Amino acid sequence: MLNYIIRRLLIGLVTLVGITFVTFLTIGLAPGDVVELMLQSNENATLEDAERIRKSLGLDQGLGTRYLKWLGSILTLDFGESFLTNEPVTSYIGDHIWPTASVGIISLACAFLLSIPIGIYSAVREGGWFDRCMSTILYMLYSVPSYVIGMVLILYISLKFDWLPLMGMNSDSIDGVPYKELSLFEQFTDSARHYVLITICFTAGSLAYYSRFVRQNLLEVVRQDYIRTARAKGLSERRVIIHHAFRNTLIPFISLLGLTLPFILGGSVILENMFAWPGIGRLYIESVYARDLPTIMGLNFMTASLVLFFTLLADLAYGLVDPRISHD
Repeated sequence: MLNYIIRRLLIGLVTLVGITFVTFLTIGLAPGDVVELMLQSNENATLEDAERIRKSLGLDQGLGTRYLKWLGSILTLDFGESFLTNEPVTSYIGDHIWPTASVGIISLACAFLLSIPIGIYSAVREGGWFDRCMSTILYMLYSVPSYVIGMVLILYISLKFDWLPLMGMNSDSIDGVPYKELSLFEQFTDSARHYVLITICFTAGSLAYYSRFVRQNLLEVVRQDYIRTARAKGLSERRVIIHHAFRNTLIPFISLLGLTLPFILGGSVILENMFAWPGIGRLYIESVYARDLPTIMGLNFMTASLVLFFTLLADLAYGLVDPRISHD
């Protein structure tokens, strides 16, 4: 097991370096100049001012030199300073992690808790009214983009009926009382109302996909010989499905979660901009518009690291679900 983990970490390290290099090269060769964007509001700026800023940011050096310096700095977890705010990239990104992570965790938990019983019951009642109805609903959810669902919710729930707030994580004030002066219960209630719409959008697509995934894999498993043997021994149908069939569907399900979790925690550029949510997705698009290279590289490094880390965790979890799997 230890040799397997070390081998995977070395492969992941090489992969991470390759991802960061391609990202750095792509951004560096993209059209546009960050210095020009920074001086747009200054009508009196001169070429000397532009060159001075370019030199202070290290942009006067070649791409290769800049990348090697950046690679050396991240060994000490120094991602540089944001071109946009001049604050350390780590703290700048850190301020936006919780809004995205909280929505991602809640939506993933909702999708997980709902998709498993829906998938199991649909498989057990294959062809029944529940299976047909849920298949129709889930296909509709899966085929409709999350931002379209978001627009419908905004149009009717927020604008037409004014049932739930539209933008941000909390209200600036309630009945004239500033948010910070509200009681903890009132703050929690207000924040919870802001979470509802964006969480629904995050959950809809995952719920549809996970439910169909569990159903299809369970249908394949229940046709295996060992399931017929378990039934022949007189085991209850509940025990056959839960303890024998469903356990073997967890292996591909864990693999799916390992791949989707990093992207959920990475945020959604479209949804977070629609709901003015101060998360990673919104930060990413703002950094791209401002050509904030240190922040973009920090975000890409974080996302790539999460993908590699959770993929490794998923592989290791296989052994817990199925002891027959060995990592030797």
